[in-house]
Amino acid sequence: MLSEFLRSFHSDDLRRILLHPEPSLHFPLVIDYAELLDFDPELANILYNDPKGFLPDFDDAAQRAQSEVLKILNKSELLDNPDESKPAAVQKEFVHVRVNTSGSPLLFPESSPSIGKVRVKHRGILLTLKGTVIRSGGVKMIEGERQYQCRKCNHRFLCHPELEAGNRITLPASCPSTSSKGCQSASFQLIEDSITCHDYQEIKIQESVQLLDVGSIPRSVPVILMDDLVDIVKAGDDVIVTGILSAKWSSDVKDVRCNLDPVFIANYVRRTNELKSGIDIPDEIIKKFDIFWAEHRATPLEGRNKILKGICPQIYGLFTVKLAVALTLIGGVQHVDASGTKVRGEPHMLLVGDPGTGKSQFLKFAAKLSNRSVITTGLGSTSAGLTVTAVKDGGEWMLEAGALVLADGGLCCIDEFDSMREHDRTTIHEAMEQQTISVAKAGLVTTLSTRTTVFGATNPKGQYDSDESLSVNTTLSGPLLSRFDIVLVLLDRENRELDKIISSHILAQSIKAEEQKTSDFGVKSTDPSGIKEWTLPFLRRYIHYIKQRFKPVLTKEAERAISGYYQLQRRSGTQNAARTTVRMLESLIRLAQAHARLMFRNEVTRLDAIAAILCIESSMTTSAIIDSAGNAMNSNFRENPDQEYMEQENIICQKLNDNSLF
Repeated sequence: MLSEFLRSFHSDDLRRILLHPEPSLHFPLVIDYAELLDFDPELANILYNDPKGFLPDFDDAAQRAQSEVLKILNKSELLDNPDESKPAAVQKEFVHVRVNTSGSPLLFPESSPSIGKVRVKHRGILLTLKGTVIRSGGVKMIEGERQYQCRKCNHRFLCHPELEAGNRITLPASCPSTSSKGCQSASFQLIEDSITCHDYQEIKIQESVQLLDVGSIPRSVPVILMDDLVDIVKAGDDVIVTGILSAKWSSDVKDVRCNLDPVFIANYVRRTNELKSGIDIPDEIIKKFDIFWAEHRATPLEGRNKILKGICPQIYGLFTVKLAVALTLIGGVQHVDASGTKVRGEPHMLLVGDPGTGKSQFLKFAAKLSNRSVITTGLGSTSAGLTVTAVKDGGEWMLEAGALVLADGGLCCIDEFDSMREHDRTTIHEAMEQQTISVAKAGLVTTLSTRTTVFGATNPKGQYDSDESLSVNTTLSGPLLSRFDIVLVLLDRENRELDKIISSHILAQSIKAEEQKTSDFGVKSTDPSGIKEWTLPFLRRYIHYIKQRFKPVLTKEAERAISGYYQLQRRSGTQNAARTTVRMLESLIRLAQAHARLMFRNEVTRLDAIAAILCIESSMTTSAIIDSAGNAMNSNFRENPDQEYMEQENIICQKLNDNSLF
């Protein structure tokens, strides 16, 4: 029945394996558990309850299915191709059936617990675990089986090592011969050249931090990969592993109790980095996005501001910061220059501000908006904890991923950025610009990928002095500051009118929360698009969708505006040397592309370029164009943003025209 199932559903895979030119390789034959469940529920139930005993039978069935498909192939070749110009089909010795549980009931929380909730009751059944690879060991060779011969009756038998017992082989107490005489000899001889070996690798996976409750410590479990599964994942990858939970004796240490440690023997490993799990966008949601922008075609900036009001709604105003957070999360488009070097598309952002200005609130909200994020603090982070560290496990050195590697493809939030030691801050230079981390530790020389957006927050050194540069006020070096696309300064200055508005807003938020508990949740929106309020889940879907759909291209008008502003900043006498570098020009392009995505467009217009310029202006201590720049605390949402933009555009264009740059 198993052979019939493989021939019915995987005949193409079997043909591909048979026609492969290398006969000694290990080949995976991936089956869907949902298909097996439809084909024969009883077989699927046996596989779930006793995978250790049933999977070897499945491998034998694969050999039988191979031989049957081979007969069909040979017949067709004799009829269609008698000159034998095609490669000959050969039955392969090492074919392993791998069980993919995606789309099956085994992915439900009842049958697939998180790593921290794995218990003894899950031992021995087919289990699926989700997590992030935090440690990846080297590929070794491990003994598969040995053949022995009884010295008395010459009976030959196989012995398999036990992974749970440190790969030790235990010989039987007496000869396992089934002859009628019943040989009881206990003397055996090893047959020469009968030892088979397999590739072996041990990794460690940790449960996702986003799925944990507050105060919970993420748990991890070692995973054993063998044969074709080795070396397909690296540190920082998100994986779904299907296999069998077992137990392994811990190493013998003097005066320490020897315990059984859980170990997961993998049958199938699937990387989910590209899948961006956790973001599901139905067609009706996409239709709402289209209707929303169709209604705001005449007033696009008003529509943009409605979206931005959904970012940190508990904080009043701070329009510039909310726009900067949105542009940082959305990001630009990565491209390759003429020399083949990749230019990053992910912007970096730094908030510099007095205590109580909402920096940590923005960090936490941004982490929730990103589908992959890591939050850490500068005081509790070392260079090894941020990048990668070398650890010794069982006499072998291996790499363990830090925060920037674990946040690959997502967001890394670093609070209290100024608390980091100078040595630790310099280690992230390469990670921020080249988006790689080069490691040379304990004989391990490698390069890891860190396509990460860095979002930092720091307090100024003492009282912020507007006459001094950012480097002096933050004690951050110029090379590090130049890597941040946006640096916003939040200064808590006394303002009676603003204090009154903020206190009223905070009190209104608490009243609104109470009303929502008692209100009717069936109230329909007056907005024809159906979007009553841009909530956190809605914003997550929107950001994910526009990043996947739009790859904006710069227009000539946008290029002229960006080029003119860059030249004006370079010629300005009040320029900040740490900020006005060539990196600022790349930052302008990235932010303009991000704004075009935010506006639901595939081309970067002058409006997007002006918006990027205004963001950069807000991060300048002394502005070259706008007089009110410098303190983002003063920026609020306007009643008529489109009209205000026209005024700002005239000012900027006039300034650039006066300098013969536009």
